[in-house]
Amino acid sequence: MSKVNLEGRVAVVTGGARGVGELLARKLSVRGVKVALVGLEPERLKEVSGRLYAESDWWHADVTDQDAMNQVAAEVKERFGRIDIVIANAGVATGGPLVSSDADAWRRVIEVNLIGSAVTARAFLPALMETRGYLLQIASLAALTPAPMMSAYCASKSGVEAYAHCLRGEVGHKGVDVGVGYLSWTDTDMVRGADQDDVMRELRKRLPWPTNKTYPLGPAVDRLVDGIERRSAHVYGQWWLRGMQSIRGALPTLIGTIGPREVRRFDDRLDQVRPGLVGAGGAADEQERTAHHSG
Repeated sequence: MSKVNLEGRVAVVTGGARGVGELLARKLSVRGVKVALVGLEPERLKEVSGRLYAESDWWHADVTDQDAMNQVAAEVKERFGRIDIVIANAGVATGGPLVSSDADAWRRVIEVNLIGSAVTARAFLPALMETRGYLLQIASLAALTPAPMMSAYCASKSGVEAYAHCLRGEVGHKGVDVGVGYLSWTDTDMVRGADQDDVMRELRKRLPWPTNKTYPLGPAVDRLVDGIERRSAHVYGQWWLRGMQSIRGALPTLIGTIGPREVRRFDDRLDQVRPGLVGAGGAADEQERTAHHSG
């Protein structure tokens, strides 16, 4: 598909305070895109917005709050006059065995990654229908293959992939294109936070190549931007992820065979896996919920 000139378009990026969202906002801004950042870290959002090349603004909102996101959608449209692109990128993660995991953290991963993505789409789709726009749902390698110790994250990313595919069929006749972006382990605060746990880091290193590497953020985001310019249905942050589509049907059986053997190596250390959300984004989410409950 030929590329669309993005200059003058308006893009909404959730999870825009850091990582994939921040760099996507910067690279889109250089192309003349007006950017609306949405997230839970006001100071960082303000800082990121202030550094962008094109016109931008930011909104402090929880993507799981439908009323708040509806208000953000209305305010973004009022601020910029239109909305052409929505990137549902906000996400959190936790790791460790399901049986001993923090139940609230496990649930929160599903709420932010899956429910929050659907809330985002519900809020912004009316505006996208007006502009015949594009929605990019950020998924993961975790949508393509199961992984022991990552049940919440895999469930959430499998869910967003499925919901986005369903949505594509619902809104295509309205001129709205829906894409799914796949990323392997990419150098972000989330992945660095996960790697602070010795068991999770060592277990990941035992994965087969190329799934055991951490990939640089820049090239992955360049691929996402290219997908946005092409309004692609599938966007792969690392080249080899496209090939995973052809073998994904065999992966549950393979992981079910190999996984127990690998996890058994760490059986006496599994209780050392840190509960709760990982990385700076996870800490921001937990801080926001704590403040909300205490307020």
